Amino acid sequence: MDVSDLGRATYLLILLVALTGWVLAEYRGRLGFAARTALAWGMIFLAVMAGFGLWQDLRLDGRLAGRPQQAVAAGGAITLPRAPDGHYYLTLQIGGQPVEFLVDTGATNVVLSRADARRLGIDPDALAYVGEAETANGTVRTARVTLQDVRLGPIADATLRAYVTEGDMRGSLLGMDYLGRYRIEIEADRMVLSR
Repeated sequence: MDVSDLGRATYLLILLVALTGWVLAEYRGRLGFAARTALAWGMIFLAVMAGFGLWQDLRLDGRLAGRPQQAVAAGGAITLPRAPDGHYYLTLQIGGQPVEFLVDTGATNVVLSRADARRLGIDPDALAYVGEAETANGTVRTARVTLQDVRLGPIADATLRAYVTEGDMRGSLLGMDYLGRYRIEIEADRMVLSR
């Protein structure tokens, strides 16, 4: 515990003593009523906190209007609305399996998370991690894989080079190896990909 933590703890202790003193003075002779009131407010506070926590979890998980879905426009262009977290997400069909990617125009390669690699039938533990990539978190070892039958709406590619990293990632990244095949327009809160 450092000095700032000790100061905060002292402040909270003084606040607690002052609040307890006020309750004892205000509800003298009616402590049962004070306890019931405090319990009721405590339960209301816990219910609000639980509701807020669940709401945030649902939004971050993308299952509740938190993550708008891509749409195929006339002419085959793919429109990606910006998600509430400020990023764009895109779902590719790879070998008939949907895989969600974070669209990352700053990334060179397509990078699969270990979980997504497993879903596609790739065993990350059996790969040879002979490559390296520089990330915001430092250097990571990578293994090259080839994805078959990659589809985005009406657009199909027979193969796509991708990498699996040795480290854990929250999700897969869609870099310029794939995005470079498209004309990219960003306007307001929409990204449009077209060929």
